[in-house]
Amino acid sequence: MIFKVFYQPLRSEAPVRERTEVMYVEGENIREVRTAIDHLIKDINVEFIREVSGEFLEYEQLSPDYKVETFA
Repeated sequence: MIFKVFYQPLRSEAPVRERTEVMYVEGENIREVRTAIDHLIKDINVEFIREVSGEFLEYEQLSPDYKVETFA
């Protein structure tokens, strides 16, 4: 499954909507994705994780910024 992860690039700063960034991550479930990110990328602040599938995934794949990260 593909998940869309909304995050702030610096954990030490207060979240600001205009600085929210997005990454796409492949994983089995939200818990696995969050655990992988927390263990491998220590300096970001994860705000929200959402599963993306069907027409929503097709739409996201049209973006030039679409790139799926895998944490194995």
